Amino acid sequence: MTEQKLGVCYYPEHWPAALWAEDARRMREIGLRFVRVGEFAWSRLEPRPGAYDFDWLRRAIDILHEAGLRVVLGTPTATPPKWLVDSMPEMLAVDAQGRPRKFGSRRHYCFSHEGYARECDRIVTRLAQEFGAHPAVAAWQTDNEFGCHDSVESYSEAALAAFRDWCRRKYETIEALNEAWGNVFWSMEFMSFEEIELPNLTVTEANPSHLLDFQRFSSDQVVAFNKRQAEIIRGHSPGRPILHNFMGAFTAFDHFALSRDLDAAAWDSYPLGFLERSPNSEAFKSRYMRVGDPDFQAFHHDLYRGCGRGRWWVMEQQPGPVNWAPWNPAPAKGAVRLWAHEAFAAGAETVCYFRWRQAPFAQEQMHEALLLPNSKPNEAFHDAARVAQELAALSAHVETRRAEVALIFDYESAWAWKIQPQGQDFSYWELIMRFYRALRRAGLSIDIGPPTGETVADRKLILLPGLFTACESLVDGLANSSAVLLAGPRAGSKTEHFTIPVALPPGALQSLIDLQVRRVESLRPGAIIPMNDGNPGYFERWREFLALGGEAAVAIASRDGECALAQCGKRYYLAGWPDETLADAIVSRLLAEAGIDALRLPQDIRVRDNGGLRYIFNYGPESVDVSSLVGEARLLLGDVMLAPCGVAAFRRDEI
Repeated sequence: MTEQKLGVCYYPEHWPAALWAEDARRMREIGLRFVRVGEFAWSRLEPRPGAYDFDWLRRAIDILHEAGLRVVLGTPTATPPKWLVDSMPEMLAVDAQGRPRKFGSRRHYCFSHEGYARECDRIVTRLAQEFGAHPAVAAWQTDNEFGCHDSVESYSEAALAAFRDWCRRKYETIEALNEAWGNVFWSMEFMSFEEIELPNLTVTEANPSHLLDFQRFSSDQVVAFNKRQAEIIRGHSPGRPILHNFMGAFTAFDHFALSRDLDAAAWDSYPLGFLERSPNSEAFKSRYMRVGDPDFQAFHHDLYRGCGRGRWWVMEQQPGPVNWAPWNPAPAKGAVRLWAHEAFAAGAETVCYFRWRQAPFAQEQMHEALLLPNSKPNEAFHDAARVAQELAALSAHVETRRAEVALIFDYESAWAWKIQPQGQDFSYWELIMRFYRALRRAGLSIDIGPPTGETVADRKLILLPGLFTACESLVDGLANSSAVLLAGPRAGSKTEHFTIPVALPPGALQSLIDLQVRRVESLRPGAIIPMNDGNPGYFERWREFLALGGEAAVAIASRDGECALAQCGKRYYLAGWPDETLADAIVSRLLAEAGIDALRLPQDIRVRDNGGLRYIFNYGPESVDVSSLVGEARLLLGDVMLAPCGVAAFRRDEI
């Protein structure tokens, strides 16, 4: 089993070399074991074209190694230096309004520019040759936060040429493309692939099929860019895991596809920043202002565990107020500790704090760290030391088991419903979260995976709300599964080419659920469709009208007499967007049918299982008695009167 450890992000190039040894000593002293370095250092690694300076980095890595620390080495390709941009200005990405993304911050490159990709190959090769066998280098990170600052899509000449080639490879003939995209509509037909334009600056909305293929292409470009780096690193540094640090609520490229070229996934967890940016109500944000959304971080832990095929890290953990949210409150006492334990409970191998020392200069100077700019400890410094001691006391290891419940998450569905929401507030992300929250409120640990047969195998309950289209392997997997299934709303409502199935939605899923969706409506804010007597809750945002086949029955009807939840044996179809009350009721019904025990949790309490350990977390502002959840078990961590931001842990076999 993999031992769970703490780490930190460190920028030796920001600080005098005289500080490095003392920094390393203090890191080790408080229990940190991993240090990420190098991901933004290209201008120091190659200050002039072809003039490499790796000596400073080698000294820093040697010092960290001598202190007993292990290094995660980042490739510096997120921040190409000015001399490189000046040598090939066409490498800059172009935004949807046709404006170049200028030098002066980061992520100023186009994924489709082959010249820049070759420069990345070169610097990554030299870095891997220099440090690939260094005994301190335990892992690698490719680039940094692919797509951050809306940098996945580029509308440059390089992207246009690459998109035309991508379309040619996919469709082979222009006639096939015209047919797939429905280009006869509005006389949009092309005579050749050279006529294809990028789908920006159109008078009104562009063809949704064109937009979807451009998003697929853009995602593929990110995947290919990462793959080049991963292959170079493996050639010079075999046996060391390669990761990338993904972000929160970010869907512009397919993270499952990119992760196939990684050994483990990682993500950057900033609970308070993400909460302030979220669409949650003001009351919700006020309640959780200093601890974060009880389910947002947990969702990403599960998502990226799925991407990493069981292996995942938190590469950046928020230690205090950040600098980039609309408002940047300080964490509550204990929140930083809670976040780390929540990640470890979800199976994280490592949690790395961002960053070691707060920078007194440049864009992130207001972003707190474990140390203040004067090197004095900040609050999170002591939190990290405490978590390290608790990990040691728990003998914490990664022990996650395959969950009984699988929630399907699909990046193409996120693209599709952003392209054609049909209702201003229809968000695939929020729809998925509605069901995830209901499962968490029932005390469940959940696996999140892509729409494949492997994801749905050996489950008791499978949910696939909003799934754009169902591929053959998924349908076959569901057909062979004995699990309880919930599909809808909008599941199977389009073909892969973004057209309505001739047999009507839910398309290929009709082989599992005998019904058709004959009509849909989107509901303005405040408009609701209540359920009939005895069934709590209502539909909001979205509702569908179903025509049931002979094998389907009405499980729940709406008050106006329409089928709200259809049933075909153990398979269900939900015909609308449920409010929280209805979502909880439906999840409770499904769990009972699947034979899965649900827990009765107080409002702000969440539970997470890591193999034999069960963790309990209090996200609320008041202490909560959790003795009913602990039973006769001996607590290894915490108390049954769980304080705000409190964490308790015990062995499940003692309940």
